[in-house]
Amino acid sequence: MSTEAHSSGEYIKHHLQNLTYGQLPDGTWGFAHGAAEAKAMGFWAINVDSMLFSIGLGLIFLWLFRMAAKKATAGIPGGLQNFVEWVIEFVDGSVRGSFPYQSTLVAPLALTVFMWVFLMNLMDLFPVDWFPYAATLTGLPHLKIVPSTDPNVTFGLSLSVFLLVLYYSFKMKGPGGFFSELAFQPFPKILFPVNLLLEGVGLIAKPISLSLRLFGNMYAGEMIFILIALMFGGSWLLALFGGVLQWAWAVFHILIITLQAFIFMVLTIVYMDMAHAEHH
Repeated sequence: MSTEAHSSGEYIKHHLQNLTYGQLPDGTWGFAHGAAEAKAMGFWAINVDSMLFSIGLGLIFLWLFRMAAKKATAGIPGGLQNFVEWVIEFVDGSVRGSFPYQSTLVAPLALTVFMWVFLMNLMDLFPVDWFPYAATLTGLPHLKIVPSTDPNVTFGLSLSVFLLVLYYSFKMKGPGGFFSELAFQPFPKILFPVNLLLEGVGLIAKPISLSLRLFGNMYAGEMIFILIALMFGGSWLLALFGGVLQWAWAVFHILIITLQAFIFMVLTIVYMDMAHAEHH
């Protein structure tokens, strides 16, 4: 039992570990073979798998939509054109419903956020052993294929949105208007230190909550897939039950990955709307 528990623990740790590249304890540069080595690498370590799959999926998104645009026809559209048109209309409707201002950025930003997050989440539907096993055959110690289970990726996305919010808050309202929103609401002006503290915390909480919501949901979903995969190492009856569970969770997870992409997109639109709005 102790051996089995140890093997299960190592299996889970292996599948939750990113392929991290950085400076090893002996001074050389290479891939970390465990969480301790990855942590010791410090700030300059990079999760190669997260970067590879996130950038690759972003390029796939651009390539698919560009190909659909080049082959678009006024006649009977094909399957890809139908899908792209549906996504664009869906995003456009969401933007029109939440953003009443004129902007050439918000709709493309919302489309990029929705499709990019959706594609990254979609990788969670691949069997958990396929890519890590293929990586071990090439000599790589670890490989995670779901970028949205890496907080570095989700924080990168949320901080990018946050910087745009700050930029448009200053651009549309000016430094004085932006500061007045933070210092003179919701209480009277005499209590501006309290207002500044409350509004400042609320402002900083936006990128944190945006990133952690996506990361937490996707990390939990990946963990459930890993735990179900452990069932295939038992008896045939347990493996059969695991197969049923895996299918059921995958079907349900389709809703989760789509919902998380939608929530990230809607909150991005709402935050951009707040950056453009003037409060009196």
